[in-house]
Amino acid sequence: MSFRDLVVDVAKFRENVRTVAGWCRKRGIGIAYVTKCTLADPVLSQAAMAEGAALFADSRLLNMERLPQGLPRLMLRIGCPEEAEDIVRQADISLQSEIATIRAMGQAARSQGRRHKVVLMIDLGDLREGIFFENTQGILDAAEAVVREEGLELYGVGTNLTCFGGIMPSRENLGVLTDIADDLRRRFTLPLPFVSGGNSSSLPLLLSGGMPEGITNLRIGESILLGTDTAHGGPLAGLRQDVFTLQVKLVEVQHKPSRPVGESSLNAFGEKVTFEDKGPMLRGICAIGRQDVDIDGLRPLDEGVQILGGSSDHLLVDLTQRPNLQVGDTLSFAPSYGALLRLYTSPFVCKVHFSE
Repeated sequence: MSFRDLVVDVAKFRENVRTVAGWCRKRGIGIAYVTKCTLADPVLSQAAMAEGAALFADSRLLNMERLPQGLPRLMLRIGCPEEAEDIVRQADISLQSEIATIRAMGQAARSQGRRHKVVLMIDLGDLREGIFFENTQGILDAAEAVVREEGLELYGVGTNLTCFGGIMPSRENLGVLTDIADDLRRRFTLPLPFVSGGNSSSLPLLLSGGMPEGITNLRIGESILLGTDTAHGGPLAGLRQDVFTLQVKLVEVQHKPSRPVGESSLNAFGEKVTFEDKGPMLRGICAIGRQDVDIDGLRPLDEGVQILGGSSDHLLVDLTQRPNLQVGDTLSFAPSYGALLRLYTSPFVCKVHFSE
């Protein structure tokens, strides 16, 4: 073990993929496993493919290069015209909303001799990416722009919910998406097999029986990785919440006051921090900091340990209730999605895979 390890239980991850894929398969829905949080971790990508994922999905071109062969690749982040060549080269399918980018994608597909599938993103009210659902003419114009490009295929429509405006997926708003898909099928005499009804936040709607007919895809990342109900918060019944564990070593254990001594100013991050006076405290320092992880997204797994805060390089913890801990001992933490994202992005954190 190094000073800071992100321990990945591949067996529990496979269990989550298998469960989510099963839920969706019963309703005729395929899942795109979203790999961006784990930087397209090849071990997990292979496991997801083996357990029933229908697509890989990512928002970074560099991650796309790491994905194994065997499943189609979906580019999640809407592109700009300058990225068209790279998107067509790396992805089989992409989400798009701007006609200028669609035309650039068509040119790139022709120059590469490839056929690229386009999914038009529809904004159902969350006000992130997509053509606003009431803009019927804008949707038709974008669809026509795709159809006119001989290197492109109008593959379907999709939407994103809860990510910006916090708008929940519902039978009503996803029904609008399926209605738009039906209208485009009639107008252009195309099958449009891909109707993507959102991300992990759509799973509770699916499990409650509220998912409208016609949704054929969900893009799932966080619920598979952390077993969370992203629509309401908390765990999602039937999934494992312990796929990932951060393990870090204590590099200092000292008795100190609970409040800093002297005139207080801003800390290294420009924050004005206040401290409650709890009297003398046994304070520990772990060899990890804000450069590596979102400290606010960590939950201690060792009884009696409390997080005090952190700097770029150090995580400070209250060990008063654990007086037997000493330098070199290991503390364990459960990461949130944001913390996991930062941990995978940090080159200073070792990723350790195992299967029970």
